[in-house]
Amino acid sequence: MILINAENQVMGRLASFAAKKALEGEQVTIFNAEKAVITGSRQSASKKLAIRLRLHSKGNPEKGPKFSRMPDKVLRRTIRGMLPWKSSRGKQAYKRVKAYIGLPPEFKDKKFEEMPKAKEQKKFIQLGEVCKLLGAKW
Repeated sequence: MILINAENQVMGRLASFAAKKALEGEQVTIFNAEKAVITGSRQSASKKLAIRLRLHSKGNPEKGPKFSRMPDKVLRRTIRGMLPWKSSRGKQAYKRVKAYIGLPPEFKDKKFEEMPKAKEQKKFIQLGEVCKLLGAKW
């Protein structure tokens, strides 16, 4: 079981690391999903997620695809995009990935996996801030 603290980690790098470990058969648990970092300006990050939220079926807009505004679900959806989702191998790997907002009390004393650090970014915004701009409440 791999425990990852997403605080100040670049979301894409974190997602690719988690996807690789899940495909290898590891159980991946990610904490502090709202503190993951999206590089780029505030406008570009919120614009990309807002476009996703406006997607709907032309025939019936009530049908999917539906995307969540919650940071833990946005992070899991990002990981899902890096898995071979249409194969049973990818679906099984996706079931092994869990993401949490904050740190649950049962994991307080556990040791977290160290991820390779990315270079310091000048422009970035936390995933939680973007989700709050789009209307998430937690």
